[in-house]
Amino acid sequence: MTDDIQARIKRLSKDKDAILLAHNYQPPEIQDVADFCGDSLELSIKAAETDAAVLVFCGVHFMAETASILSPQKTVLLPRPDAGCPMADMVTPEALEARMAGLPGVPVVTYVNSSAAVKALSTICCTSANAAAVVNSLEADEVLMVPDRNLARNTAARTDKKIHLWDGCCPFHDILTPAMVAEARAAHPDALFLAHPECLPEVVAMADAAVSTSGMIRFARESARTSFLVGTEVGMRYPLQKACPDKEFIMVSPGMRCDDMKKITLTDVLNCLETMAGEVKVPEAIRVPALKAVERMIAVTAG
Repeated sequence: MTDDIQARIKRLSKDKDAILLAHNYQPPEIQDVADFCGDSLELSIKAAETDAAVLVFCGVHFMAETASILSPQKTVLLPRPDAGCPMADMVTPEALEARMAGLPGVPVVTYVNSSAAVKALSTICCTSANAAAVVNSLEADEVLMVPDRNLARNTAARTDKKIHLWDGCCPFHDILTPAMVAEARAAHPDALFLAHPECLPEVVAMADAAVSTSGMIRFARESARTSFLVGTEVGMRYPLQKACPDKEFIMVSPGMRCDDMKKITLTDVLNCLETMAGEVKVPEAIRVPALKAVERMIAVTAG
């Protein structure tokens, strides 16, 4: 049945001039049918470079918005419009404007895991991989980072600038404790520990590498070691194992499971392509300033 639906999705994608994008946390059957897998910004950039007219984003709402920001001429579809991000919901444009009023002149560094409307108010965006480089690229001595307090604290350890925190987080990365890591290390003493920068600073301090989801794949591929403890959302085990079939990946906590990332099914993707429903379109008044914040970040990374 799965094979049949996947075949139908492939045929419809060709007929509709569409490509499928799947985040690394998506279910295996979604990743297997996707044209591109990766982290959210990486996928949006790849999509912008293709000639496809339709982008089906298997992820959450802010990711589809980012694709729309970078590819306004393309039709961006989210198979489950109710797939959201708890972290992104922790900052609203209204709340950000109020905080900015209390910090006049302080640049705003916004994690890409945020809404387009929040990006539009920002000086520059960042990813978990380039946050320190972005902060250090700014001339100001202090910055406001939103919405992830853990990413901000981990970035603060890599810069001399003062970082004002926003009280938001990924609730799934936030549950990972040093005690959990210590217990996993005791059970697997030969394994390297990979942590996501959205984890607590105390957890990141224990890591052999603190990297993004795509960074985890690169690290595992290049490492001579064969066993890894992984501190991120449980769906990450599948792309890691697919990229490195001869290596072992142990998820530190099975509780790090994002329900929103698991909402999209193959049937949802098929229905989305058949009906062209679930379009995500960022209005120009928001898209243009949001694009500037994203492009500033890309320029820093490219430089």
